[in-house]
Amino acid sequence: MEDIKPLIEALKTKLKQALILWAEGFREACCLHRVIVLCRRSKKLMIRTGQCFLLNGFIFLGSLFVLNSVVIPTLQWILPDHYSQTSCEAMSEFHGVFKFYSFLRGFLIQLFYVFWFYPLYVFSFILSNLWYNDIATHGFAAMGRSGPSTVKSLKQNDTLTSDSKVHAARPAGLGGIMIGIGEQVYSLLLLTFFFFEVYATGFIPYIGKALNFVLLSWMYAYYCFEYKWNFTEWGLEKRLDFFETNWAFFAGFGN
Repeated sequence: MEDIKPLIEALKTKLKQALILWAEGFREACCLHRVIVLCRRSKKLMIRTGQCFLLNGFIFLGSLFVLNSVVIPTLQWILPDHYSQTSCEAMSEFHGVFKFYSFLRGFLIQLFYVFWFYPLYVFSFILSNLWYNDIATHGFAAMGRSGPSTVKSLKQNDTLTSDSKVHAARPAGLGGIMIGIGEQVYSLLLLTFFFFEVYATGFIPYIGKALNFVLLSWMYAYYCFEYKWNFTEWGLEKRLDFFETNWAFFAGFGN
């Protein structure tokens, strides 16, 4: 038992540090007042943020609302599955008609998806990604420093296990451009495979939902901080090293 006590004490210390980092990450993610402050400092940031809200929150989600609240109920009224005042004998006679109505209603809904919803999703996805980069750039400019306060607090907090390692600067010229493109492609593939892992964990019995929640938190946190890392030109190795070192903070931030 005497040999186990130091191990237990070390485990308690690590667990305490992880909980403090998790709480710090959660607190940083809840500082929504910074959005208002930064938008007041930068008109360009306010415009881009408003455009993103208009596109994703009003047009995209509004289309979903119109589909579920107007289009589908209207089609169900025009092309019903059955008539409430129809007898059982008449129902059997009109079974083929109701079946055709159901097929036609589903076909019209799919047309709505193909010609409106799916193109709108692709358009909003591409445009939003372009705007997100602008928001990150204007946000850093509004802060008046090289990075957000979340990273600053991370470096100043003595509960961090360690900071990221120092890496060689990216070479200039064509070589640096190729390395940058390669890192972006690798980062995209990394997030794609990680997304499939997150999806797969949801099917694990008992602990699947909890694992899915934790992995989603990490994925959302990495996606948010990636804009800052792109802006400060952090290499992929440095990003992953920093993320893995401060995993508890990012788990709390992603929640």
